[in-house]
Amino acid sequence: MSNGPRPSQLCLLSALPTKQVGDKVRFLGCVSSYTPASGVLALEHRLPEESCSVLALVDVNLVLESLSADQTRVGEWINVIGYITDVAPSADGKKPHSQAPRVHAQAVLLWSAGPVDVRRYEASVRGLNAIMCSDSCHRAS
Repeated sequence: MSNGPRPSQLCLLSALPTKQVGDKVRFLGCVSSYTPASGVLALEHRLPEESCSVLALVDVNLVLESLSADQTRVGEWINVIGYITDVAPSADGKKPHSQAPRVHAQAVLLWSAGPVDVRRYEASVRGLNAIMCSDSCHRAS
């Protein structure tokens, strides 16, 4: 058993609501807003097949010293490694698509994605997750 930090789970931002509080995740998101007073960065990544996107509210207070203006600019794609701190379903249970589900995370590492082919990234993450699921299913049997 390792005493080091546990590895992060690579996932699409849209999969964050399926995670548990305390899970360590790595995801890509597009900056939709930044609130300097609270140190919260709002990230989205709407997939074409989704009618409503997930909103990731990322607390960046632990990484402020290394945070650049580029990483808080609306429209910038960034990578985040952090811990899920809260998962809130859509605001109105009667209308599931009235407001996007919100996931709160604490960033421990954040960096610009640079020029990224978002569709290729989505396909790669889905493929990797399918392989990992297949491997774990084979080990369980």
